[in-house]
Amino acid sequence: MRVLSLKAEGFRNLDGIELLPHPERNLIYGNNAQGKTNLLEAIWTCTGCRSFRGAKEKDFLQLKAQAMHLTLRFENSRRVQEIQIHMARGEGKQKKILLNHVPLKGGGGLFSQFQCVIFSPDDRELIRSGPEKRRSFMDLCGSQITPAMLGCIRRFDQLTAQRNAVLKQIQLRAASKRDLADWDLQLAAHGSLLTCLRYAYIKKLAAVCEQLYGTITDGKEKLSVKYRSNLFRNSEIPEKPTQEMQEYYFAQLQKSADDDIRLGFTAKGAGRDDFSCRIGGLSVREFGSQGQQKSTALVLKLAQAAVFYEQKDETPVILLDDVMGELDAQRQRLVYDIVGDMQIFLTTPQPEAVGHFGEGAVFCMENGRLTDTKVPE
Repeated sequence: MRVLSLKAEGFRNLDGIELLPHPERNLIYGNNAQGKTNLLEAIWTCTGCRSFRGAKEKDFLQLKAQAMHLTLRFENSRRVQEIQIHMARGEGKQKKILLNHVPLKGGGGLFSQFQCVIFSPDDRELIRSGPEKRRSFMDLCGSQITPAMLGCIRRFDQLTAQRNAVLKQIQLRAASKRDLADWDLQLAAHGSLLTCLRYAYIKKLAAVCEQLYGTITDGKEKLSVKYRSNLFRNSEIPEKPTQEMQEYYFAQLQKSADDDIRLGFTAKGAGRDDFSCRIGGLSVREFGSQGQQKSTALVLKLAQAAVFYEQKDETPVILLDDVMGELDAQRQRLVYDIVGDMQIFLTTPQPEAVGHFGEGAVFCMENGRLTDTKVPE
């Protein structure tokens, strides 16, 4: 997969961007707060996913602009396609998305067509934060290689919200515990399927992570990544949900109904699942050094790219947001080795810190504008 061109106007501070990238490596350098990360965010937005910075869509609009426009042309192993995203300021104005000039109702239609892997300094939060960020990581990565997973996640989230609404109605005596049964049946079916899909993905990811971490540490440390279901032991999770699995899930929801009514939300099931990272049997989150946490986060993202390539026989676009300068030479080589034949967009304030960049295009970003250039001596 390759980005052929990007036009951006009114997206954050980007002004008149017309980027014709190199098919392999693209270095964007410049001082801080000039728009380097905004450029990567513009590319990422064309995947249809939420901002990797956690920003709201209204924040995409430049402060003085009345509208923002993104046009991205890309090619995969089958054909060339074009994505257009428009958003205007003002009440009632909605974001418009077009794929090959055909309007889409939402970003889901982009997600199955254009895929990126983003590396950013915030990746360490995958290790240090709570389970929600790791669940989001699992769901994004799994959906990239199994598109049907996205629909399962959305339906599971809808059912969970509806069940939680009933729980609160029961608290107010506007409903009874019997009203939970239908939601529990549906939640058990979709929750069981989601558990199987997540487990299958983490199993693939774990094998690659172990290999990559061994490379980083010269075999001195062993990283294990394991799925942690809220209801099932890993040995009990099949490739596809069974009737017995769904019945057990349903029984656990019914069993926890009184506690859930008191809490006002669903406390059991796939909505509480997680995965763990351990080195030498100890939790990286709780006992890992800063170096181990950073290396584990890097390995997770590298493994994401490698698994995608292996499963889809297609390379994702790689976005490296000011991360190479933090890595030593060995880790930089590992990154370049894994993403070697993938298209890379790499940002940095110090181009001399990115190691052996190789052949490619170099751009300078200043005040939201790009210029072709050479790396400064």
